Amino acid sequence: MSTPSNDDPRLDQAAASDESLLAVHEKILGAQADEAGRYRLLPLNLLFAFSGLIFFGGTYLNLYSGHFDPHIYDERALPHKGGDEVVKVDPVVFGKKLFNNATCNTCHQVNGLGLPGVFPPLVGSEWVTGSEERLIRVVLHGLQGPVTVNGVVFPGTAPMPAFGKVAGSGYNWSDDKIAAVLTYIRQEWGNTAGPITTEQVAAIHSKEGDRKAWTADELSKLP
Repeated sequence: MSTPSNDDPRLDQAAASDESLLAVHEKILGAQADEAGRYRLLPLNLLFAFSGLIFFGGTYLNLYSGHFDPHIYDERALPHKGGDEVVKVDPVVFGKKLFNNATCNTCHQVNGLGLPGVFPPLVGSEWVTGSEERLIRVVLHGLQGPVTVNGVVFPGTAPMPAFGKVAGSGYNWSDDKIAAVLTYIRQEWGNTAGPITTEQVAAIHSKEGDRKAWTADELSKLP
C-alpha cells in the first residue's frame, strides 16, 4: 500500500510547521523573567521587621519588667496620692520575729525561762526589766563570765554573743533590730518594762564603739 502524499487535497494541511511553533515558544519564553526560584523581597523584609520587633520587645521587658516581681505593680492597689508613705512597724511584733528567728529562743527558750544552770531566764529578770543602758550593752557587745539572775548564779559557760554591728559579731544587727528585740523581751511573758528606742541603742553604740564582751562586774558599776 502506498503512503499518501502530503499534497493530497483530502488531508488538512497544518497551520504551522513544527519549526515555527518552536520558534514562537522560544520567543515567548525568552521574553519572560526568570522566576524559577520564586524569589520575592517582601517575605524577607517582613522577616527582618518581625525579628526587630521581637528583639525590641525582649529588650524592653528586660529593662522595665521589674523581673516580673508582683510587688512592682499591683492592679488591686489603691491610687497613690503622692508623697512617700512611711510604713510603721510594731517594734514588739518585729522583735518577736527576730527573737524566734535568731538563736535567742534556742538559749532562752520560747517561753523566756532559759535552761537551768546554763542560760538565764528573761522572765522577771532584773537584767531585762532594769537599766536600759545596761541591757543595751549586753546585747550590743555580748556578756561573758558568771552572772546572777533572780538570785541564781549562772557560771557563764555559754557566753552571750554580740549581736550589734561591732567587731567580732557574727550577727551584725542594726540598732533598730536591737531596739525591737529588747522592747519585745521587756514586754513579753508578764514583763512590763518600757520600750527601748533605736536612738537609745545608737547613743550607746556611738559611745562605746567596738569593744570586747562585758562582764557582770563591769556592768554593775555603770548607772
